[in-house]
Amino acid sequence: MKELPLNPSLKDVNNYKKKLNWGEVPPIYHMAAISIGDLDSILTDGFDSGYKTIFNRNNWNLAYLNGHVDLAGEIHVERKPKISLRHVYSEQHYELHCYPVVHGERINRTMRDHEFCSFKFWQPESMRVLFRLSNLVSFIIFAFRNGDEADMALIKYAHQRVENLIEKLNESFEVIDVRGFSIVKFCQAINDSKSALEINQLLDDPNGALEN
Repeated sequence: MKELPLNPSLKDVNNYKKKLNWGEVPPIYHMAAISIGDLDSILTDGFDSGYKTIFNRNNWNLAYLNGHVDLAGEIHVERKPKISLRHVYSEQHYELHCYPVVHGERINRTMRDHEFCSFKFWQPESMRVLFRLSNLVSFIIFAFRNGDEADMALIKYAHQRVENLIEKLNESFEVIDVRGFSIVKFCQAINDSKSALEINQLLDDPNGALEN
């Protein structure tokens, strides 16, 4: 059976899954793959997301960032906006959260026209969650219990896409820190966990006790 290329696309992984399962794809795989596929067009599709929103320079605090608008209407800044990121896992989903950093503090409340905030307006309810991978956690747990090579390849692809999107953030923002487990580290923790209780302790760790 033909194996995956060294750096497979999502299409490669999906086709490999079909070959391993004689054309049948389990619903839990299908749901995870669709959500992961949405990341490929997160900046270009017509749907709003927190990730797309924070790149809108019209909402950047140009006075704080030493910015200006040139004759062509393009916005330039001398100082990158400061943000903090966090990987968050619930019982079913993965999310990447973002917080503006003001005076070295992560802000998780609404801010408007704050002198030292990188954004003119920050609303956690619509801006904190940059994107969500629906059913990824459910899929990871399934894959480590009953999965095949294609399942593991899909998880690896998801990790790479998330890391690529974080790298893109680093180009325009000063990312102070990235807290929580990366997808790879979360999988390692799942693999090391022996009970459902231990797995539940990995999910949505509000106090950050497991972040290091």
